[in-house]
Amino acid sequence: MFQTLVQAFKSKDLRKKILITLGILFIYRIGCWLPIPGLDLAAFNESVSGSDFLSLLSSVTGGALANGSLLALGVIPYISASIIIQLLTVAIPALERLSKAGEEGRRKITFYTRITALIFALIQAIAIVLTFSASGTINESALSSSVPGWVVSAVIVLVLVAGSMFTLWLGEKITDLGIGNGVSLLIFVGIICSAGNAVLNAFTGLSADNLDGLWTILIFAAMLFIVFALIVFVDLAERKIPVNYAKQIKGRKMYGGQSTYIPIKVNGSGVLPIIFATALVAFPQLIMQLVGVTDGNAFYDWWQDWLGTGTVIYFLVNALLIFFFTYFYAQITFNPEEVSRTLQQNGGFIPGIRAGKPTTDYLKKISRRITFFGATYLALIFVVPTVALSLVPQGTIVSGSLVNAFTVTGLLIVVSVALEFDKQLNAQLLAKNYRGFLK
Repeated sequence: MFQTLVQAFKSKDLRKKILITLGILFIYRIGCWLPIPGLDLAAFNESVSGSDFLSLLSSVTGGALANGSLLALGVIPYISASIIIQLLTVAIPALERLSKAGEEGRRKITFYTRITALIFALIQAIAIVLTFSASGTINESALSSSVPGWVVSAVIVLVLVAGSMFTLWLGEKITDLGIGNGVSLLIFVGIICSAGNAVLNAFTGLSADNLDGLWTILIFAAMLFIVFALIVFVDLAERKIPVNYAKQIKGRKMYGGQSTYIPIKVNGSGVLPIIFATALVAFPQLIMQLVGVTDGNAFYDWWQDWLGTGTVIYFLVNALLIFFFTYFYAQITFNPEEVSRTLQQNGGFIPGIRAGKPTTDYLKKISRRITFFGATYLALIFVVPTVALSLVPQGTIVSGSLVNAFTVTGLLIVVSVALEFDKQLNAQLLAKNYRGFLK
């Protein structure tokens, strides 16, 4: 990747795109530190840190949520909206037709996603204000002593919604003017910043007579390296199904006679099944916290004891949901019947397999096997490293914030975005070299 970046900087056009991307990311990080007027930042930070789910959301935004900043919501509403629209695309035939209608259909789906993201941002902002106003986190006299408290709350809601939409706009500008998917890069930068802050805090607590803390950090780093290597290895793995095309004579020209393959990624669904599963399991606890049901309530205590983060049932339920969402997403992204029909129409065939239904059955069998392996990998990569990282000795050096900063979900997102960015950069370099060759 570093060699690719060096080559990209030698190109004027690519260097301009990279600088634009870095400039927009810098603006985003500034917005993650500008506080919202009317919030008691210390109390707000403490409340967010005390919730496992809110801490996870804060790590995705690079600490913007815990800082009570203008961009506290970040791209979280857009992610939720994208998930909902993607699921509805399968359930609603009209949306499914739009998804296959080319560029015009994609523009309409993008518009619906933006509207849904705006609605989610408004709901989340109102929920935050209602929750934290009851605990005294919102300073109702922040603007002026003569201004009613509801006006201060309304201003905070508007700022949070505007900040979320501004973050989405920044992501779209990166996609249009820079390199890579803007929203993914914003999430990538947020996770990297959260992890970087946790590492700096860990090294700050080191001292000359505290060798145990140094060994703990080294063990922690070794475990992270192993997890990273496994994620990269599986993320790049794919099953190549060979395909041959018969020779066809059309007019005076001969077509076909080529050999290629159908690539099926082992982890084709990426990190989405883990995000879906963890969000679904944590959603009831989040609702209870938003409505004021906390420690001391019988149902809340029962939920924490049996389905709270780190319990055996919590990992079991998440593993089962990961399997379900992996198979569900595989049905969306890979349709054996459509692939088989396309091969038959273009004169393609899999060696040793007849065209038509036998090809469809063969592709279904291969897809089921690969999906099972991918689901098993995601379940193990969620359960095993999380348990292993939680077993790291907790002390003055490696605190819970360091373990929480390096979540498996975050590691999967970082690796996926980095690999995708490298692919897009290589593709643009290759396209530029071809243009230069043709000229």
